Amino acid sequence: MPTKTRTDLRQLASDVLARAMRAGATDAEAVVYEGDEFSARVRLGQVETLKESGSRALGLRVFLGQKTANTSSSDFSEDSIERLVKGAITLAKITSEDPFAGLPETQEFGQLEGDLKLYFDDVNELPPAERIEIARRAEAAAMAYDTRIQNSGGADFDTGTAHKILTNSRGFTGEYRRSYCGFSVAPIAIDEKGGMQRNYWYSSSRTTSKLESPEEIGRIAAQRTLRRLGARRVPTQKASVVFSPEIARGIIGNIFDAANGDAIYRHATFLDDMLGKQIAGENITVIDDGTMMLDGIGGFGTAPFDGEGLPTRRTVLVEKGVLKTYVNNTYTARKLNMRSTGSASRGLAGNPGIGSHNFYLEPGECTPEALIADVKNGLYVTETMGFGVNLVTGDYSQGAAGLWIENGELAYPVEEITIAGNLKDMYQNIAAIANDLEFRSSAAAPTIRIEGMTIAGS
Repeated sequence: MPTKTRTDLRQLASDVLARAMRAGATDAEAVVYEGDEFSARVRLGQVETLKESGSRALGLRVFLGQKTANTSSSDFSEDSIERLVKGAITLAKITSEDPFAGLPETQEFGQLEGDLKLYFDDVNELPPAERIEIARRAEAAAMAYDTRIQNSGGADFDTGTAHKILTNSRGFTGEYRRSYCGFSVAPIAIDEKGGMQRNYWYSSSRTTSKLESPEEIGRIAAQRTLRRLGARRVPTQKASVVFSPEIARGIIGNIFDAANGDAIYRHATFLDDMLGKQIAGENITVIDDGTMMLDGIGGFGTAPFDGEGLPTRRTVLVEKGVLKTYVNNTYTARKLNMRSTGSASRGLAGNPGIGSHNFYLEPGECTPEALIADVKNGLYVTETMGFGVNLVTGDYSQGAAGLWIENGELAYPVEEITIAGNLKDMYQNIAAIANDLEFRSSAAAPTIRIEGMTIAGS
């Protein structure tokens, strides 16, 4: 990105902030975002869709004492910025006072120093023809793997870069750039009776140099699809349920949502009033880390500062089963008489929310194979359907598909079943955690085994 553009964006943020203060704001915060996206979709070797777009936008949050309002715009013209500032001040005047509203205290601002390796030029330098070819190669590898793979849901290649600047009237200015690239493929297999199954696999990174081989991703996607052929239902029963990493991260992710300060002060979570108490087995430690480096580059959720300009940090939510903290931004921290955990998330419009950085369950020591080998009869879940989690009560119920385990081995595929339990019990009943923690996104968990869940089938 040319220096001039970067300087212009920084100057723009500074100018908007100054205008808001001149217009009567007692405090103000401006955020400027610029990004580029590329997406190509290939199906059966042919390019189906190709999309390239760029966007720039500006958000303003103003305070009149303890009244607050937000405005945003993607138009950087003089007239538009004038309307943006005027609109924010006008809105703030007519809103109600909120005793908890306001920017963080000056001493709380800060950011991580040094290069966190969040941005790589190679994401944009890879020619579009090569990006399309990677998707094509992944799909071709999946199609060639087995004669039963006769169709394809397609393969995608995506890239994105972003540049963010945050500045406020209490002296904080921070900026960073980040990049992303990734590709996926979803083959379709047909058995001798005409039954169809599909699955997928993918690779993602901040730099093209860390992407896995398209042929390897195609092969894994094919294997994941083929193992679902001939799926059947199983009788209703209580049994051990093993969750694959991509499903386990959702189960563990519910801890973050339930420990969210916003849900806590509204008493809308099963973790209400559980601070310092045992909420899971002693083998459970859950961490959210905004500072994480993986293989020498920043994690998918790593950033120098959060959505309010507080330095990101490593936060232990659950340690040996004990809930150690709630996750807060400045607003919820004030409501709960706590401190922000550097978890503010900030779009362009609206007040800051609460978001995770690199969120994960600490791995165990056994292999996934050894974890499964301990199960006489149970279910290995590879897919869940629908949204069946009630964070107020902890009730959990989701449609599922996967593989049945018999005598410690994956025996046959199953589908059209529902798995149910309550998160309060499920976290206490995680009997085993494997060692296969791998970050393919900003949230990750290893394979886990939960005892005594209800499986509703035939």
